[in-house]
Amino acid sequence: MAANDPRAKTNFGDYQLEIYLGGLQGKIPPLPIRFEELKERAEKAMSPGLVSYVSGGCGNERTQDGNASAFDKWGLMPRRFNGSRERDLSIELFGMKLPTPLLMSPVGVLGILPQGGHGDMAVARASAQTGVPMMASTLMEDPMEEVAKELGDTPGIFQLYTPTDRELAASLVKRAEKSGFKAIAVTLDTWVTGWRPRDLSASNFPQLRGFCLENYFSDPRFVQLLGKQPRDDIHAAVLKWVQLFGNPLTWDDLPWLRSLTKLPLIMKGICHPDDARRAIDGGADGIFVSNHGGRQANGGIPAIDMLPDVVKASGKTPVLFDSGIRTGSNVVTALAMGATAVGIGRPYAYGLGLAGTEGVVHVLRCLLAEADLLMAIDGYPTIAQLGPEALRRIER
Repeated sequence: MAANDPRAKTNFGDYQLEIYLGGLQGKIPPLPIRFEELKERAEKAMSPGLVSYVSGGCGNERTQDGNASAFDKWGLMPRRFNGSRERDLSIELFGMKLPTPLLMSPVGVLGILPQGGHGDMAVARASAQTGVPMMASTLMEDPMEEVAKELGDTPGIFQLYTPTDRELAASLVKRAEKSGFKAIAVTLDTWVTGWRPRDLSASNFPQLRGFCLENYFSDPRFVQLLGKQPRDDIHAAVLKWVQLFGNPLTWDDLPWLRSLTKLPLIMKGICHPDDARRAIDGGADGIFVSNHGGRQANGGIPAIDMLPDVVKASGKTPVLFDSGIRTGSNVVTALAMGATAVGIGRPYAYGLGLAGTEGVVHVLRCLLAEADLLMAIDGYPTIAQLGPEALRRIER
């Protein structure tokens, strides 16, 4: 690794020293540090349609907002005489040694977020630079094979929106395997889109305009079903995608999903402990607690409040988590509650929309620096030392 490679640093909190030393030379960080400012500046840089898609949630956005505010109910109990100059935030996931507990959750418009497009490629480059895995969406502006090449030595995970055509599903999974992705995550809560007033008010649905569908358009089974090259008739191709997209999976489909791959299989969107147990019994290798960042179903329970019961039900099976992560302290809270890895969505999407790969790397380094420093100062130099007993409920 290069000397300035973030992965080469034992202590991610050193990023603050890098910033302060830059200040001695008159250098002010060109990108925001605080999430609120990041969001504000990114929204000014993005088109109204992209703002509604990335920033918007379902219904009156109570669940989206609750995902984030629910973290305010928890605090980390400081422990003293446990100082350590070196910290270890590495994890093991499906036999892979990862330098951080972060991963980038799939976002279906990455491809068109930055200036000039090709956002999936930009995020993959950020993943290669930081060692933070990218969970690549089925909805890409570039084919998965090209995106995977940009990941370098960092493992990637392919997220599957299961189509109604089983041969197409199998083709997408096999392509992901051949491309070098290390696991498959099946999203369970998006066979139909939720009621999203911001997008509806703008009549904004990027995929219906032909964006971020390249994994379908480049797939031989999709071309076979369409009967022509998608780029020769975009309108017909989009209509065919609409027909194929939403598959209302049931438990009867789990054996088939398991049969598609020998790679680790993750069930994304599991929030009930009984569902976690049943998925594991059916062959799932990982459980992903998520309510899609509040974009799919309003009026639900904050995702972090559902995490402990799922962790308990999952036993030794890894539990991944996302929804509501805005800060490094949020990451630490999720880890203390038992998450093996913690996904972020909107923060890195804002970084991408504002400054491409550089923006994503900056956001990841900020989150890791805050998490590292919090753990160091409060006496938890390793993730293994975190646990539910480290948290206290805060009454307001």
